[in-house]
Amino acid sequence: MRILIIEDDQKLATLIAHVLRKQQYVVDMAHNGDDGLAVALDGKCDIAIIDWMLPKRDGPSICRAIRAAKLPIAVLLLTARGQVEDRVAGLDSGADDYLTKPFAFEELLARVRALSRRFMKN
Repeated sequence: MRILIIEDDQKLATLIAHVLRKQQYVVDMAHNGDDGLAVALDGKCDIAIIDWMLPKRDGPSICRAIRAAKLPIAVLLLTARGQVEDRVAGLDSGADDYLTKPFAFEELLARVRALSRRFMKN
């Protein structure tokens, strides 16, 4: 399973990648919205973990672009924005799941496993 992390906090992205690689996932990273969208649109990832607030393009606009391209990518929006209206806006933008920062890595891994069960490519 290939996971794309789009996160501008490079320390956090590296830590998430390390945790995912320990679980045998293949991980790609991008640190701004434009680069992340370009990697997502190549269609090689199964799951994208996308921060909301990114340089150049925000997470919800990346979600909308992935959905417009009709790519079979599961999207987990990762953000410090935890208000109900933010969660609704994130899910309505095309995210399949939403996790607020700070988070427990055990929960992140559980959500990734759940997404992989629902969105595995045949």
